[in-house]
Amino acid sequence: MKLDIKKHIKQGNFGLEKESIRVDAFGYGTQTKHPFKNNAKMERDFCENQTELITGVCKSVDEVFEEMSQLQRNATQILQNLKTGTELLWPFSNPPYIGEEEQIPVARYDKSMKGKERYREYLAEKYGKKKMLFSGIHYNFSFSEQLLLEEYENTKQELSFVYLTAASPIMDGSFFYDEMAGVDVFTGYASPRCGDGGYWNQFVPVLDFSSVDSYVESIHHYIEDGKLKSSSELYYPVRLKPKGSNDEARLQQYGVNHIELRMFDLNPFSKAGVIKEDLKFIHLFLLYLASKKKGEFGAIEQIIAIQNAKEAAKYDDNEIEIHMTSKIKKPIKDCAMKVLNKMAEFYEKLDIKDAEGIIDYQKDKIMILGNRYAQRVKREFGHDYVKRGYEAAKGYTRDFSFFTRGDTGSNYGV
Repeated sequence: MKLDIKKHIKQGNFGLEKESIRVDAFGYGTQTKHPFKNNAKMERDFCENQTELITGVCKSVDEVFEEMSQLQRNATQILQNLKTGTELLWPFSNPPYIGEEEQIPVARYDKSMKGKERYREYLAEKYGKKKMLFSGIHYNFSFSEQLLLEEYENTKQELSFVYLTAASPIMDGSFFYDEMAGVDVFTGYASPRCGDGGYWNQFVPVLDFSSVDSYVESIHHYIEDGKLKSSSELYYPVRLKPKGSNDEARLQQYGVNHIELRMFDLNPFSKAGVIKEDLKFIHLFLLYLASKKKGEFGAIEQIIAIQNAKEAAKYDDNEIEIHMTSKIKKPIKDCAMKVLNKMAEFYEKLDIKDAEGIIDYQKDKIMILGNRYAQRVKREFGHDYVKRGYEAAKGYTRDFSFFTRGDTGSNYGV
């Protein structure tokens, strides 16, 4: 399929979902009830104190960034004026201080929504509550159904968004042992939530992407076997989703509405939790993939892709090797630069001038020593992680001056 990129460069639908833990004045997750009642754009994820900000469907990166910024502003203002005391939104994907696991408040629902609570209790029992505290950003994007399927099947092992956007190398010791609260722990991962010990299924699902029906049937197979409770429990880095609630029946009836990219850490260097340059790069990358010929994405390729995603989550990029095949591995820096150079050539031929700066921003993360987000976070927050993170959250709450039209969101510094 030949795609006219110049025609589609400004087209598409964009949406963001951002999870954040609400914290109290001592840097612990709060025990208060969800304070954003009757607001569909300010929901809960797993925990009662895990706020999820959800944009509407937007027509551009600028528009979706603007809306997420405004949601963040609104949420922080509400949290500043609670009768139960001021709260903040934690700016990292890794959680702050954690008390005993019994003190982690699973989200509570009433009446017809009680099924959501029971599902969360099931997840708590199966995966453990602490692992459910990892927070991140989901990037939702759509073209036509045919394009969506091609994009997914071409998203192989060449480049991992995890490598370029991971921003969580430090954890508080209470994640591992209750008595280690306040002890900074470097895990060896740039993004623990995307690494081996992160929030994954307890097996590697192998899915059939030959058609929507086949895709649904392959998920349903795991549900029948008891390995998954529902399609929502499919913790793949990328998911094909229907419009509305995420279930197999809707997907089979209405088809693919959008793809959901789930591998992005919260960026503590942005008050919105995400930087616009990264959002624009993701868009360019998906367009680039859509222009390529359809590739194989069978069982072996899927297993390798998951393995590479976990590998890319490691911290020391001099030791990260990406499987090109089951037997051939290459350094991640070489793989990433190769793809970025190909993208630069591709967009230069199309004379899309904005692309050069967006791609160069990603190249600089690789070429400039210590410039990856995870490396900068380790330098700036590697000592007194929770204390420094709390001060950053307070600063962001005080100062929302960058939430103005035309701002890139590249506010580096706390």
